[in-house]
Amino acid sequence: MRQSRTNTCGDLRLSDAGKKVTLAGYYENMRKVSKNLGFLVLRDFYGVTQIVIETEEMMEKLSGINTESTLRIEGTVRERSSKNPELPTGEIEVVPSDITVLGKCRYSELPFEVNRSREADENARLRYRYLDLRNPDVKAKMILRSKIVSELRRSMEEHDFMEITTPILTCSSPEGARDYLVPSRLHPGKFYALPQAPQQFKQILMASGFDRYFQIAPCFRDEDARADRSPGEFYQLDMEMAFATQEDVFEVIEDVLPPIFAKYGKYKKASKAPFKRIPYLEALETYGTDKPDLRIDLKLDDASELKGGIGFEPFDTAETIKAVVVHGFEGSRKVIDRIVSDAEVVSGGKSYWVKCGDDGASLAGGVAKFLADKQGELIAGYDLKPGDVVFFSAGTRGQALKTGGTLIKTIGASIPGHMDKEAYEFCWIVDFPMYEIGEESGEPEFCHNPFSMPQGGLEALKNGELLKILAYQYDLVCNGVELSSGAVRNHDPEIMIEAFRLVGLGEEDVKAKFPAMYNAFCYGAPPHAGIAPGVDRMIMLIAGEESIREIIPFPMNKNAEDLMMGAPAEVMPKQLEDVHIAVVAEDTD
Repeated sequence: MRQSRTNTCGDLRLSDAGKKVTLAGYYENMRKVSKNLGFLVLRDFYGVTQIVIETEEMMEKLSGINTESTLRIEGTVRERSSKNPELPTGEIEVVPSDITVLGKCRYSELPFEVNRSREADENARLRYRYLDLRNPDVKAKMILRSKIVSELRRSMEEHDFMEITTPILTCSSPEGARDYLVPSRLHPGKFYALPQAPQQFKQILMASGFDRYFQIAPCFRDEDARADRSPGEFYQLDMEMAFATQEDVFEVIEDVLPPIFAKYGKYKKASKAPFKRIPYLEALETYGTDKPDLRIDLKLDDASELKGGIGFEPFDTAETIKAVVVHGFEGSRKVIDRIVSDAEVVSGGKSYWVKCGDDGASLAGGVAKFLADKQGELIAGYDLKPGDVVFFSAGTRGQALKTGGTLIKTIGASIPGHMDKEAYEFCWIVDFPMYEIGEESGEPEFCHNPFSMPQGGLEALKNGELLKILAYQYDLVCNGVELSSGAVRNHDPEIMIEAFRLVGLGEEDVKAKFPAMYNAFCYGAPPHAGIAPGVDRMIMLIAGEESIREIIPFPMNKNAEDLMMGAPAEVMPKQLEDVHIAVVAEDTD
């Protein structure tokens, strides 16, 4: 017996016919045939069962009871005369001897139909999330999430990793996003910060003699929402390994993730080890992005021969021109225009096109008239056949690559035959630059993670060309989505000081910003490496969802608001006084 039930609404089968049972669940709906005949659907966490109302007495018990009320049904199981093969319980029904209302729904009209909640406005779904989660389709995503997290834990433990939880209240640390700050009551004017990641703690654990650490870590970043990023908080499979190289990390991840994707994924194909490895600069030149979707068979070709002298200003003045060749193009001029338009909306850059004519020897449409002198060269160079289309991007190197990469994704998603949509394709992006010149500052900045070990160590930092220094930094990408960043860590204080010196921070700055980690490393730290795949993004991909909010139990909306709980919210003056905070009205003059 489970609580006040003998069975759940997903339990009963034909073999249970004749059994007296007690069920409890939500009153989903009822098809009323007459005053003494109706068919009620009772739903709980496990499934649905049909309840047959056959007396006026039982019908009266339901009078005035709204759908979504919780009921207890006592009755007898019998075989259904009209079976429903779509349901596990479709061969039986329950004839009630008693019906008890356990929790009355006080509203005759719901904000949306529970079983069709995914069609409702997103803000309504989030405001009434407790109703949205009753939808079996929505609930299934939470069950999937639980299973995947459990599987991740089990797999990490099988690889000899120890789960260790790290603090939630800590100090502010430059991780690349805004911190969530928590004022201190006992220390006026000072603040804790919620961790953007357990980065420093896990590295300190390595210096403390732990060999293999992991946790399903909550992380907090005050950043804007995207389809694949939830504002506020998210979870990652955080891991670190002592005495480890980049290859050791790759080996673990390539052993842990593919079986989980293959077992629970919407698609049953997943990359097997070893994953393809693509240097960062090569990824940009070949795919226009450091997050390539390898399900798409399109790449960028260099079209530098078109620069200057053809009488087409965007090409004549371009720093870089890239081409995307689409063989076997099936689509009208309207389709081409839509691709160009969609790519411009996403990338902010214009793109251009030409089509190989029916004779296979000339170019037509788009910018063909400017390429008349080069059409033979282009047709031969790109091995064009009648109907093939070439899309171009042009401008600064960065803009041409970005627009070209967007064209690849747009074409792959919209033109049949260029994307394997039933697979998970993983790859590693490796050899990230250690430094870059900041767009706003114009000064050297860390390109990725400041805690990464530079390739070549201290020698590279002291004598190498700044922008050519590479880091042992890597990203894990799946289907064009960045799942994780990781690195071989800089565990040597001397190398760390030199690395920060090159971005204008001295030894005292390093000691002030990272005192615990710096001091721990001064006592002899092992080489170590790690990574932290995003759990939410991983589950989003596995479930085949477009929005990360579909796989989070209680997500915020795009404006970082919890509409159900009403957060963020004002607090009482006494609460502010306790933590020495005064709210000052914004000056609108």
